[in-house]
Amino acid sequence: MKKIALSILLTATLLTACERPGSINKDAATHEDMAGMDHSGMAQEAGSSEAENVKAQFKLSKDKTLPKQDTTITTTIQDKDGKAINEFDTVHEKKMHFIIVSKDLSYFSHIHPDYKGNGVFEVTTQFPTSGEYKMYADITPTGMSAMNKSQWISVEGEAVAQQPIVPDATLTKVVDGKSITLSIDDLMPNMELKLNFNIKDAQTNGPVTDLQPFLGAVGHVVILTKDADKYLHVHPTDEKASGPDAEFMTTFPQSGVYKIWGQFQQNGKVITVPFVVKVS
Repeated sequence: MKKIALSILLTATLLTACERPGSINKDAATHEDMAGMDHSGMAQEAGSSEAENVKAQFKLSKDKTLPKQDTTITTTIQDKDGKAINEFDTVHEKKMHFIIVSKDLSYFSHIHPDYKGNGVFEVTTQFPTSGEYKMYADITPTGMSAMNKSQWISVEGEAVAQQPIVPDATLTKVVDGKSITLSIDDLMPNMELKLNFNIKDAQTNGPVTDLQPFLGAVGHVVILTKDADKYLHVHPTDEKASGPDAEFMTTFPQSGVYKIWGQFQQNGKVITVPFVVKVS
């Protein structure tokens, strides 16, 4: 197996949040992407019959959604007959993980709506610029597999330039004073493989060994295809690890370009590091 572990440093600048960070695109259907993970951390496809029996309705609080303004997003989870699904498993401390990305994947937000009961979740956030965004509601209805439901939305305003999504020349980045190197067994589709994040202090080059649990684990990884069509939320193989290594197992479902976000916590601060890779 080839090893990918490139270590030239570069500084990552990105918009990201696991905090406070449109109008609904009514032509974009809510649908099932790749979803779920077993307890080993391997991403899996939710049972198609289960996923088909669950639907989500997304509603934004304003008819005209503008950037840098508070917007409340209401997500209602129902069965195929429109009846509210009331019970959800708590997965890594939350009943719903809510991911928002811009169309060019330059913006990433991982937030957690409050459950209001009767299948209704609410969260208030802001969108940084105009443009198209995709929202993912990552849930596990009680008695079912993990799954996600998604929706494209539009935020009005002056158009902004899209950033190209191209594979990184190196897989080491410096974020918030940490030098983070991503090593991957082999970039091939339909193969279970290991992703390892090695985290060091960027100034001393010493290993970081005091990572704190983030949502009940040493870290979380979200992976999207370039077109944001396929979604993976992966948990670590050793949730109680504290660094310098955080290891994950996953499978890329097809060839193509993927963006990977790793999230870790130290001294109460969440560190988010993005990488772009090509799977072939």
